[in-house]
Amino acid sequence: MKKIDKFFDINVVLMTVFVSLETLRDRKNIELIYDIDPSIPKELKGDEKALVNILTQMLTSILQKSEKKEIIFSLHAPKNFIDEESISFLVEDTKLLVQDVTQQLKDKIQRYLDAVNGELIYDENSSDIHISIPFRLKEIGDRRYYRLPDISMLGKKVLLITQSDNVAKSLQKMFKYFLYDVDINKEAYQRRGDNLGYYDIFIIDESLVNKELEKVVQKIQKVTHIKYVILRKANEEHPFDSELSVKYLIKPVMQESIFEIILELFTDEMHHREIRLIDKKSLTSMDKCIHEAFSHSTELFPEKEKIQKTQDNSIFTEVKENINHQVLNTELGVKNTQKVGLIYKKELRSFLDGFEGSDIYFRDVIQTKAMWQVKEFCIDLEKKANLIGAQKVAYIAEQVSLLFVYDKIDNLSMFMSKYHLELQKVLAEIKAHLNA
Repeated sequence: MKKIDKFFDINVVLMTVFVSLETLRDRKNIELIYDIDPSIPKELKGDEKALVNILTQMLTSILQKSEKKEIIFSLHAPKNFIDEESISFLVEDTKLLVQDVTQQLKDKIQRYLDAVNGELIYDENSSDIHISIPFRLKEIGDRRYYRLPDISMLGKKVLLITQSDNVAKSLQKMFKYFLYDVDINKEAYQRRGDNLGYYDIFIIDESLVNKELEKVVQKIQKVTHIKYVILRKANEEHPFDSELSVKYLIKPVMQESIFEIILELFTDEMHHREIRLIDKKSLTSMDKCIHEAFSHSTELFPEKEKIQKTQDNSIFTEVKENINHQVLNTELGVKNTQKVGLIYKKELRSFLDGFEGSDIYFRDVIQTKAMWQVKEFCIDLEKKANLIGAQKVAYIAEQVSLLFVYDKIDNLSMFMSKYHLELQKVLAEIKAHLNA
């Protein structure tokens, strides 16, 4: 089979597969949930048609034999997807005997796997089935695949009420890509003091909506800027004649869907930059109407993990880097540059030319409060520093970026000296390496 490499959108592939399984899903009443790592790029280079065939056959084989009501289809990739990496397409805990699925599946997809250098991976002692396929990036080294147009759209607070715990976890992961704080279901809402006014977005499963609940939301919308979103299947209509300002999030939800709903919800407010104060008192309680809605569902409020610490106390929890790295990890830098077809020493010279003296520029743009220049500088610095293995410098750039997300820009000045000291060390290491 001839290999065909071209750029394609992974979201289009997943929706094509979802639609092709519609009859089978409806007949067996199975919900297919996509759980996608945020590290997976939107645009990839590879054989799109072969991938559609592989994934369709894989899921068809599982859905035909499965008695589960939810199938979670996970896509995993390395955190730092630099140029060419393998993506794992995985269905865990199928509750099936693997040999009942894999032999028939191999016969159907082996020629497609050969065409894309893919591999069907399974363990006869497990009920997990996954396929690994290597892909290339469209934009080398760019790992911010969904860029919101304004920083005011970042860091919102979300309340998510769903029947399915698996759907909730999938949505939570995708919102966290934009550093959103997501509370799931009744217990988390109660720990906020039954205060819907705390949240920027309220998302609820369509099956749990009732008129009493919508009256509560309508009352809250009169005094806050909360956004009301209903999660529903593509072929279902909203059951009420709602007078609310409401948007819809259609299943199966993917990262692209979250990106688009955020734009739809907040574009009009982008230029206002209003600071919304949270009322310490509960505006009104939803507890009764939510409980009533859930009492008719098959799954009551599941137990949730404790609410994480406040944003102020966890401003850098998203940064898991170990800052005790060597100043310049040349072994890592060589590996990174080789992956993208670049020459390490040439990239070191490029960094030297581009960033020598940048500590002075960094200081000046902070002192003149040129915030957009600071943000753009940090994005470029983090990408280039990671490429050459200057991880401490990349860590500083990422910390500065988080200050904007959490509205802590008053702390920018503390990073001027940190960056100056670390940059001098890196530049000295680069010069020593180039002169060796």
